[in-house]
Amino acid sequence: MSVILDLAIFPTDQGISVSAFVAPVIAMIRDSGHAYRLSPMGTAVETATLPEALELIARAQSLLDERGCARVYAIAKFDIRQGPLGRLAGKVDSIRERIGELNGPVECSS
Repeated sequence: MSVILDLAIFPTDQGISVSAFVAPVIAMIRDSGHAYRLSPMGTAVETATLPEALELIARAQSLLDERGCARVYAIAKFDIRQGPLGRLAGKVDSIRERIGELNGPVECSS
């Protein structure tokens, strides 16, 4: 089985910039051994089972709770499919095969 979890989780009671709270969550996901991809709006993680994906969400909330976050906002989307792992990269590769490189210019303002 392959479960792709698309997760955005952050405190709403810790001011405007919450990267200091999100960073430990991303470190936990990185250290979990699951394949993942960070984006500006969330993190996609591939696990072998739904309980593993749900455990990551529970651990993320616990990390925020330990850091004094009294209110946490989370959005979780799941793509659950029978078959082997590897879909996290495979889904992106499928689009790349059809249109070529995906990353165009990124505008940044200071």
